Amino acid sequence: MTLCKWNPHNFSMSENPESRPVYSMAVAAELLGLPAATLRLYERKGLLTPARTEGGTRRYSADDIERMRRVSELQDDGVNLAGIGKVLALEGENAALRQEAADRTENGAEADAG
Repeated sequence: MTLCKWNPHNFSMSENPESRPVYSMAVAAELLGLPAATLRLYERKGLLTPARTEGGTRRYSADDIERMRRVSELQDDGVNLAGIGKVLALEGENAALRQEAADRTENGAEADAG
């Protein structure tokens, strides 16, 4: 497993603030209404990869919190953790393809205007 080390000095203000890892495990668990053990399970299953401080403490971003809400939603719909992993991967691919299509459309419109 690759650990994502987070250093607050490496965070650029131009980056998406929703991606900034600021929540401790206790706070993330409280926000989600889940036990911390569930967050650790999701991490072991590859559904979540929180950033880590230099000391190894997990830090969760708003994006991580949203992802875990999606996991809970899928579980409530009866999807098992393996299926959830596949759904999240496909949703990520879909979002990337939509962004790529939007970028191409925007670049094409700029070329037509120029």
